[in-house]
Amino acid sequence: MKIYTKRGDDGTTGLLHGGRVDKDDWRTEAYGTTDEAVSALGLARAELLEPGDGEWAHRVLAVQRALFVVGAQLATHPDHWPQLSDEVSRVTATMVDELESEIDALTQRFPLPQEFTVPGGRRPGAAIDLSRTIVRRAERQVVHLHRVGLLPDETVLRYLNRLSDYLFVLARCVEGGAHTRTRD
Repeated sequence: MKIYTKRGDDGTTGLLHGGRVDKDDWRTEAYGTTDEAVSALGLARAELLEPGDGEWAHRVLAVQRALFVVGAQLATHPDHWPQLSDEVSRVTATMVDELESEIDALTQRFPLPQEFTVPGGRRPGAAIDLSRTIVRRAERQVVHLHRVGLLPDETVLRYLNRLSDYLFVLARCVEGGAHTRTRD
């Protein structure tokens, strides 16, 4: 099987469950940005090599998988959303609630610093922070989708908002919560 189809040579791309849009369509920008965050998180996971990093690598992988759900929903025209499956290709309120629970549990174990945090104490933490900023960009793009009527359900927007908070907390845990070693 060839990886290239040539169908996108005209500047369009296919959506899940049918339809084509321009490659610079806001939908394409949004799900492409979530894919970018998945890749940055892959860098973070590849860097989680220290003893005790297993929990963090597992958490990063879980976020990568959840972002595939986000991407699938964003890559589907709202007319086809009834074809989506909860937590497989459609973001649910439960996914938002689970992030809130994870944030609360982590901040209970590892209180957040009370001062401004400069990313970069550890390479994996810095990659998670990079992912957080990419998720924030995706969130801004999804806000636009909502404003122009292309996002009939705001759950994915709420999820991205909460996810950036979770990634901030996760980066702090990776950089200092579980490891007191930092680079000066």
